[in-house]
Amino acid sequence: MPLVKLLILILLASLYRDVLFQGYTSRYNTSAMPITKDAKTSLHTLFNYSLIDLDAPFTWQDCVIHNGPVACGLEEGCRFPVQCDTTFCKEAHSYNNPKCPSLNITSKYGCKICAFTPLNPISKSCKLSQLTTILMTFWGTDGHSPSSSAHYPIYGFGSEFVVSCAPSSLLKSLPEGAHSVEAFSWSTLALPRQVQNIIPNVADKFALCLSSSSKAPGVTFLGEGPFYFTSFPNLDLRSILSYTPMIRKHNTSLGYYIRINRISINGISIPLQSLKSGSVKLSTVVPYTKLRSDIYKALVYSFAMATKSIPRMKSVQPFSFCLKSSAVGSVEKGFRVPKIGLETESGKIWTISGDNSMKRVGNGTVCLAFIDGGLKMKDVIVIGMYQMENNFLFFDLGNQKLGFSSSLLARGTSCSSFNFTYVPEY
Repeated sequence: MPLVKLLILILLASLYRDVLFQGYTSRYNTSAMPITKDAKTSLHTLFNYSLIDLDAPFTWQDCVIHNGPVACGLEEGCRFPVQCDTTFCKEAHSYNNPKCPSLNITSKYGCKICAFTPLNPISKSCKLSQLTTILMTFWGTDGHSPSSSAHYPIYGFGSEFVVSCAPSSLLKSLPEGAHSVEAFSWSTLALPRQVQNIIPNVADKFALCLSSSSKAPGVTFLGEGPFYFTSFPNLDLRSILSYTPMIRKHNTSLGYYIRINRISINGISIPLQSLKSGSVKLSTVVPYTKLRSDIYKALVYSFAMATKSIPRMKSVQPFSFCLKSSAVGSVEKGFRVPKIGLETESGKIWTISGDNSMKRVGNGTVCLAFIDGGLKMKDVIVIGMYQMENNFLFFDLGNQKLGFSSSLLARGTSCSSFNFTYVPEY
């Protein structure tokens, strides 16, 4: 193909893309996407194919990079390598995981690629990969449902996002059908921060609401809202949230942390010495909340004393304290067990009711769904997925604060109550 003709084609493609961006820009400032719980692993995925990770520095996926001299069509799902001297590459390398040492392959490839070794958060394995860019479309919402009347995306026919192309062997231990890990961390290369940086009218905020059911999806919102569920169509969920500061341990800290002043059982404080000085982490890859051994033992002892009239059952791994299920009711009507209160740094209480504290394990047994994390835990508490399910969590990154609802079931709704009768293609 003559050079002049090639340049003309590239120019026309660029102009066409600009027209699409202008024509499809939406008045909405928030996007909504379904989150599915995998029945086998209990992990939560975006659109059934991308595991949500609050710690990942950037999204990585199973894909192939195109190295041809001519641009390919959008329908081909083309990927083009990011070079090593770009801002994107330098930003990615600032989040190097010491468990995954970067491989110096510049001598072989020069600066034509940006090499990296992303971490699989479940298998803890790493593989050589390289940064690339993909096109993504985000559909707006008025807070009640994804935009179906206007049929317009929140921005463009496709916005350019940085991800990492990794080999399919890195997918081991992810839910069946999953072919990527979606980063939701503080990183500027994580999905929420890239959306905020690229799309001017989207705030530096996102919400997570994980469903407890594998049959009905939860939801994530990118942006500031409002947020409405079908059970309460006139109630903006922001109005029921309590807030507490989020901690960043250092500039390259990726995960989300809060501080807890005290833990209580039915309002009575558990005697603990060093709780305030430690950090509490939120995790979407840890199944159940883990506590440092001294805190775990104090919690179990106090919970046991508060439930001494309920018959005990033999412990079932990975849990150590179990009760007779017929004596504590059911998930549908609410387990009749003491409420666990986490008093946050702001003085607001994150209440853990029976639906988030007790796990039915069969054979007439329910167990306290907390895990002993040992004495050498880096964080005193890691709040896991089970305790986060049916809790509306609003991450205000700009103001560094976390909004939390406690259990929505107690309010007669759940995380599977967003109207996804219309789900656009992303």
